[in-house]
Amino acid sequence: MLKKYSLALAAFLVLLNAAFAQEESQELYANGVIDLGIVVRDLERSAKFYTEILGLKEVNGFKVPGKVTGDFGLTDNQDVTARVFVTLDASGKPSTKLKMMAFPKAQGKAPDQKYIHSTLGVSYLTLFVTDMDAMMARLKKAGVKTLGKTPAPIGGSNRLTVFRDPDGNFIELIGPSKQGG
Repeated sequence: MLKKYSLALAAFLVLLNAAFAQEESQELYANGVIDLGIVVRDLERSAKFYTEILGLKEVNGFKVPGKVTGDFGLTDNQDVTARVFVTLDASGKPSTKLKMMAFPKAQGKAPDQKYIHSTLGVSYLTLFVTDMDAMMARLKKAGVKTLGKTPAPIGGSNRLTVFRDPDGNFIELIGPSKQGG
């Protein structure tokens, strides 16, 4: 009998701890969204790639004077013009933002992007698509070459496709093939 109550108490404590951890996480963050910032060589070229080829929507960007970015410790007093892109979400919930900026007066060094493990840090973006075949047609029309043997099946009708953006960053698309192939 004691063993039965001990197990019940242990289960209760695990559930209580899980609920507390979830509650604590909810208190730390305003929403479940993580925004990403990337520095690109040519802002116009990259914006065109992400909107026209990948279908992201550009939303209100922002500018920050160099003095402010320097005070924040983000730059050596370089002005920032950030363009912001989102995926369309039919539910209207907050979505991840891709904040893109370029520094023509202070070009950075490109990381080693031969493989996703070649450089520490953010290595790739994943976009979940509704129709892999339609996305493949967009990539082909734009002359974007896929990497490896992709699109590749990853379960059910889902496929994974990998390619690079204009700066060599990896992008993977995951979604169903409407043609089933």
